[in-house]
Amino acid sequence: MKARLLALVLLAAAPSAVAQEIGAGVPEPLRGAWFAGDCADPQAMLVLTGRAAARVEAEAPSRLWRFAATRQAAGYLVGAATGPEAPRLMLRAAPEGLETIEPEAKTRDDRLPGDAPREVWRRCEAPPALLATLHGEGIAFLAAFEHLEAACGGGTPGACAEAILRQGDVSGDARLAPAELARLARGAAWVIAVQEGATQDALAGAVGAGALGGILAARVLVESLDYDGDGRISLAELVQDRGPGFARAPGTAAGRPLRVEGLSEGAGMLRGLLEGLLGTVP
Repeated sequence: MKARLLALVLLAAAPSAVAQEIGAGVPEPLRGAWFAGDCADPQAMLVLTGRAAARVEAEAPSRLWRFAATRQAAGYLVGAATGPEAPRLMLRAAPEGLETIEPEAKTRDDRLPGDAPREVWRRCEAPPALLATLHGEGIAFLAAFEHLEAACGGGTPGACAEAILRQGDVSGDARLAPAELARLARGAAWVIAVQEGATQDALAGAVGAGALGGILAARVLVESLDYDGDGRISLAELVQDRGPGFARAPGTAAGRPLRVEGLSEGAGMLRGLLEGLLGTVP
């Protein structure tokens, strides 16, 4: 779990075509949290970001759509998610607030929305405190994750590291402290749990476990990259050996080759951290 969280927090993702295909994504006025039922005790919550939707209910499995493409059809915005079945979510503004449809997988695109039922969602100015406590950091991470993908998908280390710093820097001091990294890890735990279909009750346990793993991973990361010893990570430290100076160490022709077998133990200890940093952890 810690390796997965570390990989998500650092988001050294391989270049992706998602940002190129998505277009404008979900319109700004529709983004944010929507609720079904009474605002004092909602039956379900639907969160929309630029190119994702997350649905959470008390008893039913959660759903996460990460849109690979969006288009207009039958008066709706249709988001096609990633995954083998490419599930779709149709949405549009309505007098009541937001209207959504989850079409059947077998429904052809030219016959949308088919017979799938319509659902109506509303805004709530003050959702229950329990919902805000449980879902706030996860929703924030889902939105931040999209900014990281946009910056990191191009394969430019400097831009990716700058985006990580910008999205994680809560204090505004241009440094990442362990608490800020742990916040990203808790948010990542929420996203993973929603993607895996956890119910709202199960989400609480997943986020709690992610909190402990996030603190440990954050401390390891800070200790590994905090070269000036101030207990925080700066942009320069984050891109050390990976940014503009990549592969520019000149070396020297003096001396002669020595045996390197003795380095294997130390190299193995560092491999796990580097894999997380470079995004190669499965």
